[in-house]
Amino acid sequence: MAVEPYQVSVPETELEKLKLRLSLTRFPDELERAEWDMGAPLADLRRLVSYWQDGFDWRQSERKINKTLQFKTAIEVDGFGPLNIHFIHQKSDVEEAIPLLFSHGWPGSFLEVTKLLPLLTTSSGTSPAFHVVAPSLPNFGFSDGTKKRGFGFRQYAETCHKLMQKLGYDEYVTQGGDWGFHVTRMVGLLYPQYCKASHLNAFEAHAPAFLQHPILALQHTLTCYSAEERAGLERTTWQRRNDMGYDFLQQTRPQTIGYSLSDSPVGLLAWIYEKLRLWVDDYPWTDDEILTWVSVYWHSTAGPAASLRIYYEAHHPAPGGIHYDRALTYIPKVKYGLAHFPKDLSVLPDTWAATLGDVVLQSRNPRGGHFAAYEVPEVIARDLRTMFGRGGRVFGCVKGKNGYVILFFGNA
Repeated sequence: MAVEPYQVSVPETELEKLKLRLSLTRFPDELERAEWDMGAPLADLRRLVSYWQDGFDWRQSERKINKTLQFKTAIEVDGFGPLNIHFIHQKSDVEEAIPLLFSHGWPGSFLEVTKLLPLLTTSSGTSPAFHVVAPSLPNFGFSDGTKKRGFGFRQYAETCHKLMQKLGYDEYVTQGGDWGFHVTRMVGLLYPQYCKASHLNAFEAHAPAFLQHPILALQHTLTCYSAEERAGLERTTWQRRNDMGYDFLQQTRPQTIGYSLSDSPVGLLAWIYEKLRLWVDDYPWTDDEILTWVSVYWHSTAGPAASLRIYYEAHHPAPGGIHYDRALTYIPKVKYGLAHFPKDLSVLPDTWAATLGDVVLQSRNPRGGHFAAYEVPEVIARDLRTMFGRGGRVFGCVKGKNGYVILFFGNA
C-alpha cells in the first residue's frame, strides 16, 4: 500500500448508534459529599452525556482534525503482517527541516501533536524548523489493531521506524511522553544509527545506584534536593499510592475492562475524563475538547479496548520482547532532552533523570501536566528549538537537515 491521503469520516450510522446508546444510559447513584477522590462526579458525567447526545457536533471536530495533513500506509511488522497506519505528516516549507517523529500516549492520541504543528513547522530564521510525523500507534486512533498476542515495544518501535524510513527520513529525531516515552526510547535502543536524539516528557527513571552510575550516585548522595524536586517526589509518591488503580487493571486484565469501554460510551467517557481532569495543571478543558478526545477512542478502527493491551504486553512481554522497565534504564548512543512538569504523574529529581542516557538538556518548568504537548505546546517547542537549534548540544545531528534555510551568495 502506497502512502495515501486520509480524512476522518465516521459513518452517519455509527453516530446514530452512539446517540441511541447514550439515550439508554443508566447512571449510578452517588454518595453525599462525594468528590474527585472517589472518581468522576455524577453531575459532570450527566452534563457531558447530555451534551454528547444532543449538542456535540462531531462533524465540526472532524473538519478541524481534517485541516491537518493525514495519511495512511501499510507497514509490514515482523511476525504480524501489514498494518495500515494512520499518521499526520506536516512538512515545513524549510527544505532542510529536521524530521521529527512524535509518539503519543494513553489516553491521548495523535491529537496531542496538533498544537505543536504551527510552532514547529515554521522557522523564524533564528530557530530550527521540523517536518513532523505523528502516527496513531497500532491499536490506537485510526490505525489498525493487532490480532495476535505479543505485540510489544519491539513491534511499536519497528512500526514507527519503518514509517519514517518509508517517508524517506533515513535519520530523524523523536519526541514523546507516556507510552510515547517508552516507544521512542525503544526506537533509540533498536535503531540508534537512525534515531539521533530524543526529547521526552512524562518519563520515569530510578534513583542512581553506585554500581551503574557512580558519579551521579555520589552527586545524589551529597546534594540536597531543591524545593521543586522535593515537591515533585511528594507528588510522585502520592500518585503511585492513590492514582494507579487503572494501571494495575490495564496491565493485568485489559480484556475485562475492555468489555465495558467497548460497549458503553459513558463508561469510556468516565474512564478517560477522570484522567483528563486530574492529570493536568488546571488546563481549561472545554466540553468539545473532552468529547473529541473520547470520540477518537470510541470511533477508533480497532475499538477502545485495543488501546489497553499495550499495558499488558509491556509488563508481560513475549519471548524476545522488551519489558516496561527497560525504558527506565540507561540507553546509550542517543542524546536526550528531558522536560519536567509539576503536575505530571512522575516528577523526578535531575539526578534520577540523568540515569536515562546521555542527557544534554533538562528543563524544569513552572506549569504543565501529563499532556504537555497539548497543555503547554510552547514549552515543548522551546525545548526542541533549544536542543536542536544553533548553539544546542545536538545541532546538526541529522545529516543535511539542521532546520534552517540554506542561503547561497554570489552568482547563480
